[in-house]
Amino acid sequence: MTKADESRSLRRYQRLIAVVLFLGVLFVAFEISGLREHFSLEFLRQRIDEHMVSGLLIFVLLFCLGNLIQVPGWIFLAAAVLALGKMWGGIATYIAACMSCIFTYLSIRWIGGAALRKLDNRIVRRLLGELDARPVRSILFLRILFQTVPALNYTLAMSGVGFREYLIGTLLGLPLPIALYCLFFDYLAMALGIT
Repeated sequence: MTKADESRSLRRYQRLIAVVLFLGVLFVAFEISGLREHFSLEFLRQRIDEHMVSGLLIFVLLFCLGNLIQVPGWIFLAAAVLALGKMWGGIATYIAACMSCIFTYLSIRWIGGAALRKLDNRIVRRLLGELDARPVRSILFLRILFQTVPALNYTLAMSGVGFREYLIGTLLGLPLPIALYCLFFDYLAMALGIT
């Protein structure tokens, strides 16, 4: 491999590497600073219970940041359901989840651009072709299956899919799984006597 080939190869992966470094630095910063401790069911529920407006703002902010550093979304949903009940907890989670997906998309797209489009891989090209053919439908089904899984958010942000399609697929795909999880967590809370 010549130096020119190495240089082209490095440029091809430059934005992808930048995203990985950004996420790594963010994760380490949260671990070292102790902020990761605030991503717990008890902390979130307590904030919402103590003061509804500021608690919900903290909830949305932590959901957005947590999604970037791989905090599971069910923690946020369970906290909202326990503090607000299944209906209002579901609505709060839906709003926070949508905001989180938008925040992740904009952050990762800003750093990584459409980095996946530069990968020279037959499988990636095929998957991106499917996404290009039916972007809203694809994102809708991916949201139903994987909700706000950070890896999905990163992938969609770097796939080159437009923000409009991303937003529509996200808004349409999240209600069903969130509603099902709300029912599950409400049932679980009643069964365990947590409410």
